[in-house]
Amino acid sequence: MVKKKTPNPNPTERFIYREFGASENSEALQRGVPDLPPNQQSPRVETSSKGRKGKTVTIIRGFQANPETLTDLLKKLKNLCGAGGTLKENELEIQGDHKQRIVQYLQQLGYKAKGSGG
Repeated sequence: MVKKKTPNPNPTERFIYREFGASENSEALQRGVPDLPPNQQSPRVETSSKGRKGKTVTIIRGFQANPETLTDLLKKLKNLCGAGGTLKENELEIQGDHKQRIVQYLQQLGYKAKGSGG
């Protein structure tokens, strides 16, 4: 007599040990991001062309804000510069060299922004 194994109907739910309970409560396990007001943040603005085949990109890093706030700010900066851009790992990237314009705009919004690099 050969015993047949019945396949697990949900293979993603297969685990041996789970320390923090059910995965349905994953919101409770995520670390909160502090959403500080602009006057308490000091973003750095720099230009870089490393790893971009010679294309210059303005990078703004050092924000302590939630992704919704950064997405809204990115949209304003892209409109200001008339260029494309993206949000990567809490860093804003704007295509082209717009360092001075972005520093002035962030300072108008209340950020303690500074240019970094040459």
